[in-house]
Amino acid sequence: MFKLNLKIALRNLWKHKVYTFINVAGLSVGMAGCILIFIFIRYQLSYDDDFSNKDRIYRVVSNWTYKSGTDASQGVPIPLAAAIRNDIPQLEKVAAIQRTTGVLAALDQAGQLKFKDYEAAYFAQPEFFEIFNFNWLSGDPKQDLIAPNTVALSEKAAIKYFGDRHNALGKTLRFQKNEDCRVTAIFKDRPENTNLALEVVFSYATFSLKDDKNFGTVRSSSECYVLLKQDVQLADAEVALAKFNETKYKDNDESGQQYHTFQALQDIHHNGRYGNFAGKIVEKAEIYSLSIIGLFLILTACINFINLATAQAIGRSKEVGIRKVMGGERRQLIMQFLSETLAVSIMAMLIACVLTEAALPYMQQLFDEKISFSLLQYPVIFVFLLGLVVLVSLLAGFYPALIISGFNPALAIKNKINANSNAGLGLRRILLVLQFTITTVLVIATLVLLKQMNYMREKPLGFDTEAVAMLSLPADSLSLQKHENFKARLLTIPGLRQVSFCDVPPSSNNVSESDFSLNGTKNKDFQIRTMHVDQHYFETFGIKLIAGKALPKSDTANAFVVNETFLKRNGIVEPEKALGKLLTINDVTARIVGVSKDFNDKSLHEQVSPIAMSSNKWDYYNMAVKMDRPEVPQAMRMVEQLWNETFPNDVYDASFVNDDLDEYYDSERIMGVLFRVFSLVIIFISFVGLFGLISFVTTQRTREVAIRKVLGASTFEVVRLLNGSFLLLVFLANLFAWPLAYILINQWLSQYAYRIDLSIWPFLAAMFISMLITLLTVSLRSYKVAGTNPVDALKYE
Repeated sequence: MFKLNLKIALRNLWKHKVYTFINVAGLSVGMAGCILIFIFIRYQLSYDDDFSNKDRIYRVVSNWTYKSGTDASQGVPIPLAAAIRNDIPQLEKVAAIQRTTGVLAALDQAGQLKFKDYEAAYFAQPEFFEIFNFNWLSGDPKQDLIAPNTVALSEKAAIKYFGDRHNALGKTLRFQKNEDCRVTAIFKDRPENTNLALEVVFSYATFSLKDDKNFGTVRSSSECYVLLKQDVQLADAEVALAKFNETKYKDNDESGQQYHTFQALQDIHHNGRYGNFAGKIVEKAEIYSLSIIGLFLILTACINFINLATAQAIGRSKEVGIRKVMGGERRQLIMQFLSETLAVSIMAMLIACVLTEAALPYMQQLFDEKISFSLLQYPVIFVFLLGLVVLVSLLAGFYPALIISGFNPALAIKNKINANSNAGLGLRRILLVLQFTITTVLVIATLVLLKQMNYMREKPLGFDTEAVAMLSLPADSLSLQKHENFKARLLTIPGLRQVSFCDVPPSSNNVSESDFSLNGTKNKDFQIRTMHVDQHYFETFGIKLIAGKALPKSDTANAFVVNETFLKRNGIVEPEKALGKLLTINDVTARIVGVSKDFNDKSLHEQVSPIAMSSNKWDYYNMAVKMDRPEVPQAMRMVEQLWNETFPNDVYDASFVNDDLDEYYDSERIMGVLFRVFSLVIIFISFVGLFGLISFVTTQRTREVAIRKVLGASTFEVVRLLNGSFLLLVFLANLFAWPLAYILINQWLSQYAYRIDLSIWPFLAAMFISMLITLLTVSLRSYKVAGTNPVDALKYE
């Protein structure tokens, strides 16, 4: 029976080649989009999924509540790990990890330099590797990463620095030119889908600030992970942590509170509120959005199939009538028509797999990650493909099969089945409206997303980013003696306008926040972000002062410049009244000498922080270099040459501020590309289906058109007649799409502290696009019918 059904199905598909092509084209493109979305979502949800205790691993994060809002950080105070290890019995393991960057140099047996590079490194407590089950190739972190000046390397890092992982053990890796550490362990490389892409991990005993007892300073580079005990509920640990917060931060008053919470390991990659060491965030809202787009793709393709299948039903009426008269049961007829849909679905799936393979390199380039379509490596993809074929076959085929198999045999044989009956026509209209509602929502969302991205690119940040490069600087005592001479020589380079020493550029995710006192009164409402800059920082970045003056020339903090947000948070209305007040941060007390205009110190997802800037040469890890734009290429070559001459034992590392800022919005950039692509795909599917439907409708109305033309109707009047009903349906779809799009877009925009105001233009543009393409699509087909000779249509009547 199956063989017979398949044979009949293939024969019917071949008989109606055009409609088969339209259905296969729509389904295959829709399926390919769904497969790509599934591969991406599977990859994003697999971050850090290889840890055996993943369901019991949490990160401790910091939060603040203020009268004016909230703030958060992935970082914690350095002494927190030791404190909660003693105070929260529900925790099996607690481990601190610190991130830093610096020059790493491999030494040979004679102590001679073999290789050096500038990269990230970490200091981790031994318990960290008990929480996370890294795959160890050599050594044991419980024993080999306890003593000071020991280091563990990934296999990739071992090969990079020593040529072979077996040769790395026992060798010396020098950090920042003064810490010689012995390689005691090698671990297997972490996969790309991880937020813990560690390659060089020093023992925590090597960390210079390991004994810091200050709970008032939180750095984003300082993280703490915990492992819950078996059979312990998270709620119990949260209660204990809340008591710890209450005890540790009991000086907080009602106006402001610092506290810590647990963040699940699976949430780290999907929560931009806190961030992570890898700097990769894909919000859950974005995953949900892509899931909805995938659903829209399949629905749109299935709607095409249903519309065409029900419209074509009259062509199968005699076949159905004869089969019923010959004793065919409705169940058998349903199975036959489902077999046809299954055959179309399988053909579409095969083509979709080819399209997916063709599109995958572009997707990997877009995400800069090795996303795989290997069915052997990830069997869940095969399960998804199988499920997609079954789902599409049922969605697209079940209703048409019920309609066609339910024809009255007597009427079917007499050819009195009306394809445009009220029920069938009403359903097709509803489905067409639904299809174009989906299309319009996506077009509106895409236009708003692109407008928001353009707004973020063009919004003034309060400082100059044009042609400003950040150079890493060695900050050891010997290098510090060369800083001023290096700066003086840089200023002789043609096209170089200004140079400034600093720890970070004005906008940076490398955040250090501290408690402070103003005029001897400790502030309990919020923490202040600290930045260390020299007197030329404001001129280099074009940061405007609204009161007072810039920092005086100094190697240490003898004055502060604060921003407008700092004044607002402290209730100071007039900037001049802040001048001369004593500000105490980390036991350093100095007067406020200036107030700067606010500048965005983080991404536009977040509000401006209260900031205090002061001098401190020991924290000048970077140098900002301002250049004339036309001279940038030549100037940067000369800067690199001079840098290598001045610091021959270090590694040159430079980046442009504009490029660093662009990384804030990688997620938006990717989503913008995906929305554009999938919107075009859905538009393609919708209008291919529309073309197929109008083709069938015009064929059914050929005699009507001929009679109208004989009675004097012009070609234009006939085209207008055929266009009218379709344009009305698309107009109704826009009316349904507008409120839905408004709700969804407002929800998406709410994540931005700085956002565009929604206007009517994206909605009108989406309506214009959908109406225009409908007009062109329908007119193209209807004009051909309207232009035929009426004699050809009526000569057999």
